[in-house]
Amino acid sequence: MTLIEKVKNRERLTQEEGEALYELDLFTLGELADEIRQEKFGKKSYFNINRHINPTNVCADVCKFCAYSATRKNPNQYTMSHEQILDIATNSIEKGAKELHIVSAHNPNDGVEWYMGAFRKIREKFPSVHIKSMTAAEVDFLHRQYGLSYDEVLDQMIENGVDSMPGGGAEIFDEEVREYLCKGKVTSEQWLEIHEKWHNKGKQSNATMLFGHVETRAHRVDHMLRLREVQDRTGGFNAFIPLVYQKENNYLKNCNYPTGQEVLKTYAIARILLDNISNIKAYWATSTINLALISQEFGANDLDGTIEKEAIQSAAGAASANGMELEEFIALIKNSGFTPVERDSLYNELKVYEKN
Repeated sequence: MTLIEKVKNRERLTQEEGEALYELDLFTLGELADEIRQEKFGKKSYFNINRHINPTNVCADVCKFCAYSATRKNPNQYTMSHEQILDIATNSIEKGAKELHIVSAHNPNDGVEWYMGAFRKIREKFPSVHIKSMTAAEVDFLHRQYGLSYDEVLDQMIENGVDSMPGGGAEIFDEEVREYLCKGKVTSEQWLEIHEKWHNKGKQSNATMLFGHVETRAHRVDHMLRLREVQDRTGGFNAFIPLVYQKENNYLKNCNYPTGQEVLKTYAIARILLDNISNIKAYWATSTINLALISQEFGANDLDGTIEKEAIQSAAGAASANGMELEEFIALIKNSGFTPVERDSLYNELKVYEKN
């Protein structure tokens, strides 16, 4: 049986077969991925109305790819107070945000209460807003910094109002690459362990993969298959998000920065390999909105959201600092031939914007 036949028959692929998918021409691969996508979602493209909040850029860890941390090339350190975080949340929720995506650097100057207190105050004031916060890297940082077990950190998150976890900190799971990129940060095994523990507490999370730097195609396939293995056990991953590496203002050199075709192939392969993760998100903040829209024909079914403000990707060159207006977002999706669907953070459909 040929590789294409195996894909058409929905048979699971191995590491070697996943790598072989990259050798297919772009349009063949796109057709295979789009067929699977359309079986699941038709022509629907999902988004949410969200606000990214990045409360501090002071970081104890050192990652070569990061342009956000104030301990590297960014000399402008900041740490928000709970009141500042709450003011931002209030303003965004009044404008219609239904999700707060809160991701920080690993600030050694503020204790666990700085993190947990912010969640608690938001939850007390806004009982219905979805709080997506604390990457596995942040959980690991609190574990290392304050001697808490992973379970203790995760339980505190739940007690203080965190609903789901974002997928950040995964980078690439291969440990040699990880040693070069982000030595000392959460390991791949720890990242997977933290998410599995979170899922076992009845919660859901996202998973990411940072690609287009020094990794190989084999590393990407290995990364996806490790996620597929955890998903088989827990079913807790909402979405897989291939993040395109942003190359400005950091310490990574001699990178294999991907072409648009390579990015589209990676989205398509994610759709084919990850048969147990329903949603493939083309996060427009890293891929550009144009490529994210094209990716909807190559297996992706989600674009993230309106964002409103974003500091981490934009520090490295992404055009996402001020988000995107809802009306423009909807128009772009419609003009691409897809039906915009506003979703909540757990992919329940809230509103379908039919074509005029």
